[in-house]
Amino acid sequence: MCKETKWEQWADESQSVLWKLLDERSQPDSEAEEIDRRIWDQYGDEGAIVFTDLCGFTHRSVEKGIIHFLQIIFESQRLLRPVIKQYKGSLIEAVGDSMLLWFTDVEEALNCSLEMQAACGDFNAGREPIDQILLCVGISYGPVLRIGYSRLAGVEVNIASKLGEDIAEGYEILVSKAARQAATNMTGLKFTLTGIDLPGTDEVYRVSRRHSD
Repeated sequence: MCKETKWEQWADESQSVLWKLLDERSQPDSEAEEIDRRIWDQYGDEGAIVFTDLCGFTHRSVEKGIIHFLQIIFESQRLLRPVIKQYKGSLIEAVGDSMLLWFTDVEEALNCSLEMQAACGDFNAGREPIDQILLCVGISYGPVLRIGYSRLAGVEVNIASKLGEDIAEGYEILVSKAARQAATNMTGLKFTLTGIDLPGTDEVYRVSRRHSD
């Protein structure tokens, strides 16, 4: 049996404490508001959540088989993980062709996302569409619960995952209203209102670099 790393052990201990608090909260005579405050005090944080996904799983798996798409996932991880590290992002979870990332700074999250798309563009140059890495990105910003090093929970996590996995197309970066507002001091970026309305954010923007005329 593999020995747990200190990182994994800390995450498990952290979750165990949370479960005890939630169990206490479930009791009929519990003081829910006080327990909620304790949970947010212990686990609450604020930052940018980035959720990525790859386009074309079903189509490519049917056409060339699941191993081909696993190869695309492998190539994407090898290509994108150094970019995430460069911009001080934390890879919280990688499941299949999706990644959940955490950034304390929304500027780093946006710059990382743009750089990841640029890296995909360079990788895809000259390749057939079925062999390309088509990255979809969703970004939100706000309060979350960070349980250990490997779990995030909160409305903003749901918004980012919805944008990145269900709505964004290849090469597209979509951000919530909260992420847009947190990035008001950034120059050189273009935020285009999409008209998309999601629970939790009544405005969604498409992000791109602003090119001078």
